[in-house]
Amino acid sequence: MHFRFRQLLISVALSWAGVLTAFAGTVHASPLHSDPMVREAYEHFYVLDYPACVALLEKVRAAHPGDPAATAFLLEARVFEELYRQDLLDTTFYANDGFLTGKHPTPEDPAKRDLIFSLADAAVREADARLNNNPRDVDALYARGWAKSLRSSYMAMVERSFSAAFRIALQAHSDEAKVLEIDPEYVDAKLVAGTYQYVIGALPWGFKLLFGFAGITGSKFRGMAMLHDDFARGPMTSAEAGTVIALFLRRESQYREAIDVVRSLKAKYPRDFLFCLEEANLRKDAGEGMAAVTAYQSLVSDAAKPGYFPSAHLELAYFGLGEALRGQRHFAEAAKAYEDAAWAQGSGAELKRRSLVAAGKARDLNGERSLAVKDYQAAIANGSDTTQGDIARKLLKSPYRE
Repeated sequence: MHFRFRQLLISVALSWAGVLTAFAGTVHASPLHSDPMVREAYEHFYVLDYPACVALLEKVRAAHPGDPAATAFLLEARVFEELYRQDLLDTTFYANDGFLTGKHPTPEDPAKRDLIFSLADAAVREADARLNNNPRDVDALYARGWAKSLRSSYMAMVERSFSAAFRIALQAHSDEAKVLEIDPEYVDAKLVAGTYQYVIGALPWGFKLLFGFAGITGSKFRGMAMLHDDFARGPMTSAEAGTVIALFLRRESQYREAIDVVRSLKAKYPRDFLFCLEEANLRKDAGEGMAAVTAYQSLVSDAAKPGYFPSAHLELAYFGLGEALRGQRHFAEAAKAYEDAAWAQGSGAELKRRSLVAAGKARDLNGERSLAVKDYQAAIANGSDTTQGDIARKLLKSPYRE
């Protein structure tokens, strides 16, 4: 009964989002959205070709000095470029609460951090200058909120400074909520506002009560409706809204709905490696077994074709393949896939440790204790004072058993 009721709520939410779309007025967006160079830059962005995207957006910013939107666009490209470099854009990392509770340090590049923070500060200063003249300048408000949300994302995902990131996220939401108050058809603002609503609404009751005393409230239903409206109509943030929707559906085990969202993103951006990876991830989580294994193997095969993906982090596909194979109890093949993920060129620090521990577990389950020990030792060598390092030390004492 609970499952059917939850399904009904989701259906109503989606229907309500459709009603909002059908009766909504003309969508408004940053004037720079229509700039041909901006559009070209985002064609590169959505196939993960960040260097080409950054080069174009630097030209856009030079051509529009003092425009916070131009700076925020460049900031977005720089943030996502760094998150992708560190393998932090695979939603598998965020699909459970272990991301919030464990020790997962990543090697921060000080130069890239300083560049990102400098751009975020510049966007806020430029927006403030315009808002001092006109407090209802929705373009400046939107750019300031978007810049703060990007800074918050970097701080949470790379630095894991959750308290500081949350404070900035609240400021970002305040700006985007003000945008929608002034102009309800500034649909791109619903990405930050809708995410905020959903996340606060999804908190356990005790946290909701505590936050409520501080005036912080949210609604999963309202948040998902806002995200779906952005996904349907957002001029600049539609793909981002779809990605967030798929993540939230995945966390709630609504795999078929999430797959539908991701397939629509793939249809629009078929050369985006992460969208292709996410469909395979969802098929694995949906329990499709060897069909998921085949999806990962096809992804690896496609990535080997010259020019098929402008940018592919194969370690993410290998890790997913290992997860799918282990789920089918093909332990030797799973261990090999995990090890391929760990030692792939450019594999991020956290993914490497997770892969090595997972490989050791698979080796133990396959009766290959000496190979398991090597994997655990390698995991410790790549980050002793981490959650995965702690797990590896325990498993050196006794073999892993299910």
